[in-house]
Amino acid sequence: MKRISTSNITELKENEIFVFGSNLSGIHGAGAAKTALQWGAEFGKYSGLQGRTYAIPTKGQFAKRSLNIEEINGYIREFIEFCKQNSELKFLVTEIGCGLAGLKPENIAPLFMEAIEVENIYLPESFYNILTK
Repeated sequence: MKRISTSNITELKENEIFVFGSNLSGIHGAGAAKTALQWGAEFGKYSGLQGRTYAIPTKGQFAKRSLNIEEINGYIREFIEFCKQNSELKFLVTEIGCGLAGLKPENIAPLFMEAIEVENIYLPESFYNILTK
């Protein structure tokens, strides 16, 4: 079954988690990270579950540089394992890394290949289309 997260998430149902790209300073000042503040993202916390959000770092400290693919991949692997252990939650992934971090869906989507098999992970349509070509 095709599990797609909408491109403009404006509300969350009770069991839904907003998944966004963050920086290693935990400064959620723009993009999806800023949106995440309304659902419990915490300043200073750069990774993991925060309220009804989950942060995956894509930028370095003070958002000065983008993390490399290997660094981002480590955080995505942690995220996928977390999702498997929390099957009662539905994780709505945004196009992490594709906004302020300057990467493209073609760079990030392959890191989510394993997520295709995880029932409670919903990916952006751009990621899903790349992974199912």
